[in-house]
Amino acid sequence: MPSIIDTARWAAAQRARESERPDRLFFDPFARALAGEEGMAALQLSERHNPSHEDTAKYISIRIRCFDDAVKHFAATGIRQVVLLAAGMDARAYRFAWSDGTTLYEVDHSELLAKKEEIQQQEGWAPQCRRVTLGMNLEHDWARSLVEAGFESGERSVWLIEGLFYYLEEPAVNYVLAEASKLASPGSSLLTDLVSHSLLTSPWMQPALKAMEERGMGWRFGTDDPVGLFAGHGWRAEVKDPAEEAVKYDPKRFNASPSGRPAISGSYFVFAHRTL
Repeated sequence: MPSIIDTARWAAAQRARESERPDRLFFDPFARALAGEEGMAALQLSERHNPSHEDTAKYISIRIRCFDDAVKHFAATGIRQVVLLAAGMDARAYRFAWSDGTTLYEVDHSELLAKKEEIQQQEGWAPQCRRVTLGMNLEHDWARSLVEAGFESGERSVWLIEGLFYYLEEPAVNYVLAEASKLASPGSSLLTDLVSHSLLTSPWMQPALKAMEERGMGWRFGTDDPVGLFAGHGWRAEVKDPAEEAVKYDPKRFNASPSGRPAISGSYFVFAHRTL
């Protein structure tokens, strides 16, 4: 069963692979070091043996590009607080040209952030903003620790939650959203991705879901009403179809799915804006 660190390094390897493509959607020069030999080996194993690997790789690349563009847009409006929940081996603190006064908070398990710090020290990287790390379990009281670390709830913020919610049980999803909602002032934004409940119950998805469960990466949560989910926590949500976003970037590359199914079906990108 892969550890949290193993999964984060595999995700970094996905970013490294995309960065090497001539038609890449983004460039992450830090990804290969963050992946390490372990992450690249796990990626190669997936490429050889997972029939849905290419669909997954495309989805991750599209999500990163879409959220990159959105974070940069919101930062350009003057927001200087960015919170990455389940930050993993994310490198945005290093690869973005942040405006002066920006603080980026990375929240994740302590052991993962310690490994990331070790890699950063070995490579001699310097973040392009004030970077604050919090080793916390998101299913426990992390909002108070964020404030104690300097987060100002009276100021606007951007929240980025990538590839997390479908691994949580529904009460944990609502807990994370409730905690973020305590701190996000009006004018703040939250970016995340979700899968539909219909996807989790679809017959053609059952073999893939079973395989993920056996690898310790089972999906737990999906919703067919993402707008309602966020409205319940005081957010106005805009839902985007990853497949439609992909075609905007590169119609030739993303029109077809190698599995023969609709590309990236059953997933949402959610752009939520704080209204209360």
